[in-house]
Amino acid sequence: MSVPGAYRVEPEPLSDRRGLFFESVRAAEISAASGWDFQVRQVNYSVSKRNTLRGIHGTKLPPGQAKFVTCVRGAALDIAVDLRVGSPTFGHYDVTHQSPESGVAVYLPDGIGHAFLALTDDTCMSYLCGEEYVPGTMIDVDALDPGLALPWDLKEPPIRSDKDAAAPTLAQAAAAGLLPTYEQCRPRSAAGARPG
Repeated sequence: MSVPGAYRVEPEPLSDRRGLFFESVRAAEISAASGWDFQVRQVNYSVSKRNTLRGIHGTKLPPGQAKFVTCVRGAALDIAVDLRVGSPTFGHYDVTHQSPESGVAVYLPDGIGHAFLALTDDTCMSYLCGEEYVPGTMIDVDALDPGLALPWDLKEPPIRSDKDAAAPTLAQAAAAGLLPTYEQCRPRSAAGARPG
């Protein structure tokens, strides 16, 4: 994707009279591409009404929480945002349209924020997480931050949680020291230690 370290995964479906089959996740390929040993330690699902906007969410370091996100029902406009202070692409974003039929997914390492807009009722998103959730470590940034100007193409006000609606802008989160640095989010060295 245009945000370094984030990957769009486009499977190659096998089709016959029964329907489709495709591989969604190969941990070895994700690890080889990203430089991180991606192991699933928690699986989450969200189910959303049409026009629900979730995010922008990330996780503090430590512990971090890399994610492999895909739409398993409905349809979603998925956006990855670089939250890494000092990154050459800080504040840049990449858009992915997701649906079960396409099988398209995104891999988001530490420091890349995630948000999506449910395009249909009963949109279900699956999150394979590289770390278990630790209360108090979530990073929230306003998905409607005018400084980011994310292309949601909203026709009406979105449905959001109170927490998401009250989230700071990217600039406010950076000024408050809430965001990870680019160096903290770099892949592990050959010795397996995280730099910084």
